[in-house]
Amino acid sequence: MSRATSLRDVALYLRGRLNTRLSQLANVRDRTPPVVPAPIAEVIRGVRTPQALSRLLEGRSNAERESAVARYLRARSVPFALHRFASSEGAGENFSVDLGEGDRALLLAAHHDAVDGSPGANDNAAAVGILLSLIERLAAAPPTKLRLRFLFTAAEERGFLGARHYARETYVGELAGVLSLELCGIGDSVVIWDVADETPFLRTISAALEGIGLERDRSYHVVGRIPMFGSDHRAFAPLGVPAYGFTLVPSANAEALRQFVFSPVRSALRHLIRRPVPFDTYHTPRDRGSTLEPQALALALRALEAVIAAVA
Repeated sequence: MSRATSLRDVALYLRGRLNTRLSQLANVRDRTPPVVPAPIAEVIRGVRTPQALSRLLEGRSNAERESAVARYLRARSVPFALHRFASSEGAGENFSVDLGEGDRALLLAAHHDAVDGSPGANDNAAAVGILLSLIERLAAAPPTKLRLRFLFTAAEERGFLGARHYARETYVGELAGVLSLELCGIGDSVVIWDVADETPFLRTISAALEGIGLERDRSYHVVGRIPMFGSDHRAFAPLGVPAYGFTLVPSANAEALRQFVFSPVRSALRHLIRRPVPFDTYHTPRDRGSTLEPQALALALRALEAVIAAVA
């Protein structure tokens, strides 16, 4: 491991610990009643929309969330690879599902953990539900010239720990690109974020989104690196892979959100006051399934299917 990589890992570890601690302190004061998790067997037998599948994780501990993903994949007879990791920073299990054929792979990631004290519906059970739905929808007719890799990561809230371990142990030269799904259950506008440079992958994403009728800077946005927030794609970007975050936000809040995420000092102060949607429930006990919007989840599915078709 290079010295630069080692220093980056230390910085991410400290960021993750600070992020977790701040959320824990804030959540202690929140009197929102806890969520009673849905029986896993009931979710497995039920409808398989993203919103329904988000109940697989909502309100559970991280160990239970991890176990629930594996249990669902086994129950639905979905072949998957298990990637265990352990280090001084923590331990966990990532799960990957491959569909399709070809020399190139498109990786779609969603973390299954949540911060302590939060039911974790939008962060990030909704994204897990979206990927599980995509697997089901695409399994009957997977791409023939592209492999799709669905990666469910552990310990994202600890500085993308699961994704970092996965990226180190996987051949990334085959990856056409990475999208990590984060906060995908509220809003009517797609955001592709942490974009440093124009790449063929980014141009493909933009063409795909415009192909389904989205308009840049109105119903979809491309933004640069966000200072305070991050997600699993940041484990792949330093390795030379075009890797971005994929999020939904309310278009009516676009300017307030831009000021919030690009101003670290203001963001830190507003953490204690009122934050714009969808960050008003982010990392709090109010991040519940009742706040998820079916139309947002449907838009996320439609956008990702368009990207998959364009990359293939």
